[in-house]
Amino acid sequence: MIPFENSWPYDIVMGDIYVQQCPYCHANNVLLPLKPKELVLIREGKKKLLVFPCCNTSMTVIDNDSDYLLSSRPVRN
Repeated sequence: MIPFENSWPYDIVMGDIYVQQCPYCHANNVLLPLKPKELVLIREGKKKLLVFPCCNTSMTVIDNDSDYLLSSRPVRN
């Protein structure tokens, strides 16, 4: 079972991936340096180091689905 505290929701808008709020600095509508084709590679097993541009905090994305990114460590309180 996937731990909910390790997941963070995302949206794809016109080929760009956004999170409504950064899990670390709480900035709103953050554009991620990630493309939808990279989500397919992550789903197939490749890990991705994701650096949030708002605060330069990083998380390792180990899996995803159509709504959530799964991190290797907790991102929720």
